[in-house]
Amino acid sequence: MPGSTVRFGANLWNQYTDWPLWLDAVTRVERAGFDSLWTWDHLYPIVGSHEGPMLEPYVTLGAWAQATDRVRLGLMVGANTFRNPALVAKMVTTLDHISGGRMYLGIGAAWFETEHVAFGLEYGDAPERLRRLGEALPVIRGMLHGEEPTAAGRYYRATQVRNDPPPIQPHLPILVGGGGEKVTLKLVARYADANNIGGGVETVKRKEAILLEHCDAVGRDPAEIERTAGMGQLIIRDSREEAERVYRETFLRNGDAKLWDDQPVGTPEDVLERVLAHVDVGYRHLIFAFPAPYDDESMTRLMQDVKPHVG
Repeated sequence: MPGSTVRFGANLWNQYTDWPLWLDAVTRVERAGFDSLWTWDHLYPIVGSHEGPMLEPYVTLGAWAQATDRVRLGLMVGANTFRNPALVAKMVTTLDHISGGRMYLGIGAAWFETEHVAFGLEYGDAPERLRRLGEALPVIRGMLHGEEPTAAGRYYRATQVRNDPPPIQPHLPILVGGGGEKVTLKLVARYADANNIGGGVETVKRKEAILLEHCDAVGRDPAEIERTAGMGQLIIRDSREEAERVYRETFLRNGDAKLWDDQPVGTPEDVLERVLAHVDVGYRHLIFAFPAPYDDESMTRLMQDVKPHVG
């Protein structure tokens, strides 16, 4: 698996926020020492009421690239249904130049029909969205690898499409998000440089075993795929009771959202236990969610009180 050091990422939600607050959180993430920085690719809020503010993510990545110096950047994950895949490869390549070679290209099949209907974007059922992703990935991968791919599929067409200039990174990584066992993980095995799985360590264990089967079936060395895990919404305090209180207030602020179960909300020791369980499975890039107002104490204590005990 690429790299042996455990890395921590921050997913700063782009809902129920404003630009000054969001940008301040970005600078705090980099200052705290996080390894990666992400946001959602959605146009309406997806937690709590969808009738709230939401900032567009790809434009945001350009600003983040200028506002940071070290942290790696990406979408968790890009909605394939929103944009032509050849254009996505070109956009992320440009962002790689703006950032000095710090981009991931995160992509998935997409979901949330409400925003698709509102913005006039084609949605389709889940199998169709997965077929679209399966057509998009060879075009994206070919362009990032210096090829001139041609496509004449049901959904996408390209004719010897050039990506000039190429990315700064010799191998700009494609991260495919999702844990669909029959299709998505097979696409990870065939095309991705990184995956992303959430839902807790038992889910990660099950999906990891299936990913290994797909790698074997397509002849892919699984060590070439970076394993990343979505850890859920982080709140760290000295007591579980205080952490739960802050958690409730945060979700109330985010469209009066229903609380999620089984989140990394508690003491540093509680969070460390979750982290080590994922590391034991082989997932060494762990991404924590931070909704507005982007709790500074949790960011700081994750890096100061938890990460030094991980390795």
